[in-house]
Amino acid sequence: MAVITVTNLQKRFNLEAGFFARFGRFVYAVNGVSFSIGKNETYGLVGESGCGKTTTARLLVRMYESDGGTILFQDTTDINALNPGELKKYREKVKYVFQDPARSLNPRMTIYEVLVSGYRRSSRWPGERRGRKEAEAIMEEVGLGRADLERRPAEFSGGQRQRISIARGLLMAPDLLICDEVVSALDVSIQGQILNLLLDIRSRRNLSFLFIAHDLKVAGYFCDRIGVMYRGELMEEAPAGDLYRAALHPYTRLLFSAVTGAAAEAPSGATEVRKAVTQLTGCAFAERCPLAEERCFREHPEMRDLGGNSAPSPPGNRHPHRLRCFKAGAP
Repeated sequence: MAVITVTNLQKRFNLEAGFFARFGRFVYAVNGVSFSIGKNETYGLVGESGCGKTTTARLLVRMYESDGGTILFQDTTDINALNPGELKKYREKVKYVFQDPARSLNPRMTIYEVLVSGYRRSSRWPGERRGRKEAEAIMEEVGLGRADLERRPAEFSGGQRQRISIARGLLMAPDLLICDEVVSALDVSIQGQILNLLLDIRSRRNLSFLFIAHDLKVAGYFCDRIGVMYRGELMEEAPAGDLYRAALHPYTRLLFSAVTGAAAEAPSGATEVRKAVTQLTGCAFAERCPLAEERCFREHPEMRDLGGNSAPSPPGNRHPHRLRCFKAGAP
């Protein structure tokens, strides 16, 4: 059973803001995204800034309301149909850890208040005495101490604040933890510590993750499967090992080349993501793609399973290598 299943998810935003802004011009942020996350599985969404990965994550907890598609929790619960009371209970099972803990932790609160302020309003609150013991235990689980509960966020380093954010997300024992760029603002050595902490937590708690990142190397280390996003679409999806051994989409290869420092092949003058302000008719990546031909600009490629055309998968792997490209991976 999948913990969460996303099908044809769509979201657009009005291009102009403010009271006098005209309505009718849009940024198409998420365009038909589909994926699922299984029990005790880590799924990574990877791509450059502006590709729609954070918007997708926020749609999963209804920080934004989607314009189309479905989000199913544990194969039965339609997230978009939940009333306020049901949504509150759903958010107890799916928790969100933000990129910048300095902004997401209230500086006026003690760490204990940071951890339990939402817990107290939940249906799972066990009372003050038990809640205190659970807060102490969760602090030790993330590598901090009980005495730290009486300190304030400003007294901690960036890595320690991120551990506190993770502790807050874990306190209600969720089924899915959404980690939105949780290591991108940290030093490399601290990144490794946080990633290893999350791996330990996953193994102890049988927890599922949605891991948002822009660094394919980091995602490849932490995730079981990876979906590569560009201009609101999934361009390639594969088990992390397959993607590392045999990335096929030109955009995925460009991301890998950025990690390794190799020169990326792209048409001259087309080297950064543009927001989709019109609905795409061709391939979203065509303007930057070294393989692009006339068809790529006028026809929209569908996501397809590669079957035998992808690299051999590890034994027991039941997830196919999927690709949105006319030319890459063609038989």
